Amino acid sequence: MSAMSQVEQKPAIADNQWQVIAHRGGRQLRPGNTMIAFRNAVELGVDALELDVHGTRDGALVVIHDGTVDRTTNGSGAVSDLTLSEIRALDAGYNWSSHTDTDHHLYRDTGVTIPTLDEVLTAFPDTPMVIEIKQADPPIVEAFGLMLREHDRARNTIVASFHREVLEEFRRRFPEFATSGAEPEIRRFYVLNKLFLGRSFRPAMDAFQVPEQLGNLKVITRRFVRVARSRGIAVHVWTVNESEDMERILRTGVDGIISDRPDRLLELLGR
Repeated sequence: MSAMSQVEQKPAIADNQWQVIAHRGGRQLRPGNTMIAFRNAVELGVDALELDVHGTRDGALVVIHDGTVDRTTNGSGAVSDLTLSEIRALDAGYNWSSHTDTDHHLYRDTGVTIPTLDEVLTAFPDTPMVIEIKQADPPIVEAFGLMLREHDRARNTIVASFHREVLEEFRRRFPEFATSGAEPEIRRFYVLNKLFLGRSFRPAMDAFQVPEQLGNLKVITRRFVRVARSRGIAVHVWTVNESEDMERILRTGVDGIISDRPDRLLELLGR
C-alpha cells in the first residue's frame, strides 16, 4: 500500500497525473494565461495547466494573473473595473518577451487576447487544471464554482487561492472539488511536522502547492512530502524553471512541479 493510498482522495487527485504543471501555460514559452500558451503546453505533453481567474465589471470570468491589465497588455486599469468587451479589445501579447533579442515582443499585434474561463474549459475539457481564484472582492466564488460544475470539472481540477476566506467559502459551497491549502493551513502542517506530529494533521485540503524554500525556511524535504502524502495530500512545488532545481526537487518524492518551462521538466523526465 502506498503512502497516498492510506487516505481516500478526491477523483481529481486520485485519477490524474500532476507531475508536469505548466504555470500560466508555460509563460516563458508563450504569453502567460493565453490560449496560445495553453495549446502549446498541451501539445508539449504536460500533465496539467495552471491558470488564474478574475472577474470583470459585468460579471465575466477571465483568465489573467494580475488584478490590473497594465503589466501584460496595452491597456490599463483594474480587471474588475473593465467590461468583458473592453478586456477582449486588449493585446495580451503586447508586453511579452522571452528575454532574447530574437523573441523580443514576438506576439505583439498578433491577435493574442485574454481568454474567458469558459473558453479555456471548453477548449481543454479533459486536461487537468490548477485554477487559482485571484479575486476576493468583489466575490466570484459562486460564479466560478457554478461554471466548473457546468463543465464537469470536479474530476480533473484543483482549486487554489491565496485568500483563506475564499477557499473556505468555496469548500463549503462546492465540496466535491479538490482544493489546495491556504498559507495558514500549510504553516500549521509545517509546524506539526517539525514537531513530529504531522500525522495528526486533519486536512481540509487535497494538495499543498508551495515553494521549495521561503526565505531561510526550507519547506520541501523528504519528510514533509512523505508525511503530507500519508495524509492524502499531494505536494506540488512552484515555480521551478531550472533543470538542476527540478532534478533536486524530484528526488524528494513530490507529486509535481509547477513551471514556466515545462519543456525542460518534460525533457528531464524523458517525455
